[in-house]
Amino acid sequence: MAPAKPVRGTFLTLSPAIQALPKWPFGDSHELQERLAALIVAGVKKATCSAKAQNLWSEPGERGLVVINDDHPVAVIEIETATHTRYCDVTAEQAALEGEGDLSLAFWRDAHKAYFSRVADFSSDMEVVFETFRLVEILDADFAETAQYHVALERAETVVGA
Repeated sequence: MAPAKPVRGTFLTLSPAIQALPKWPFGDSHELQERLAALIVAGVKKATCSAKAQNLWSEPGERGLVVINDDHPVAVIEIETATHTRYCDVTAEQAALEGEGDLSLAFWRDAHKAYFSRVADFSSDMEVVFETFRLVEILDADFAETAQYHVALERAETVVGA
């Protein structure tokens, strides 16, 4: 994958209510956090999945800050659904809602197997929590300007790998 386009330095003035929201980094590296946050800001990522054993899921109606570099807020999202299922039972429709790669179930399985192998004890029948969410507000306009760049990289990566 090509290096991420740098995010311009941005000083955000956030209301106390927004500052009080929990910080939700998506991914286990700064690069992955930036890539997934860009997909959210671009409106193509509308879901996420976590290992149930990690106890990281939220409840419908809960809001949080999508952050990059572990603490830089770029957006506010609100959880719409939280479904407990198994990795092997995630559907093609659910995989497409994650907005990653070529939107296929095969891509989702490969990417999430790699991720869960890094952060949990992966097995194909492991319990996961699949959450859908909606984008409430974009907080960093400079970052939002880079979102389509990241979407293009995401789609190009899957074409090259095909």
